[in-house]
Amino acid sequence: MRVVIFGANGPTGRLLTVQALAAGHQVAAVTRHPGDIPPRVGLRVVQADATDPGTVSAAVAGSDAVVSVLGVPYSRRPVSLYSAGTASIITAMRDKGVRRLVVAGTAAADPGYHGSDSPFFSRVMEPLFMRRPGRTVYDDNRRMETAVRASGLDWTIVRACWLFNSAGISDYLVCEGSPHGMFTARADFAACLLAQLASDRPARVTIGVRTVAATPSIPAQIWHQVINKKNK
Repeated sequence: MRVVIFGANGPTGRLLTVQALAAGHQVAAVTRHPGDIPPRVGLRVVQADATDPGTVSAAVAGSDAVVSVLGVPYSRRPVSLYSAGTASIITAMRDKGVRRLVVAGTAAADPGYHGSDSPFFSRVMEPLFMRRPGRTVYDDNRRMETAVRASGLDWTIVRACWLFNSAGISDYLVCEGSPHGMFTARADFAACLLAQLASDRPARVTIGVRTVAATPSIPAQIWHQVINKKNK
């Protein structure tokens, strides 16, 4: 399958690119910094800005499917990359006749999501270290999801919990809607995104993925996700 990956130079995007190539796909890795992605067999690196309709259209042309793992760190300023980039991708896919779209989302964009039933987590940890610092990111994720659902394409939204680095792919869990848990390994997230391209699951559905083994401690996660500002 000819797969275009937007956000291919991010932490999850790099894993997704390697996994897609290992699965035998022809991959077009889209990034603003092509020199950061090493050459591989079956890989085509495309320099493009996801918010630039012209370069996005050229990247999408001739593909079978598009996977978006666009991401930015937490910021107090307004965030628009998710919604603006996805709008450009949707327009390009319609123009080029490409139907299959898989989008990386976040469980925290769901107002009803709670990583833990612990009173301390729900009253202290979640509002202070998730909802407040990630507010602008989650707001734009909701705008992105709304645009995807209205696109008319064959889409799947895959929501992850707090992302962390792991040694490899685990026996992750998948559910409909938002995942019920606190953590998702980036390798598991990438594997789940990739699996949707060959899945028998009907399109136009939102699913969640979570990791249950070898998850990090909450202090470590706060350091990497909030203080050190690691994105997708």
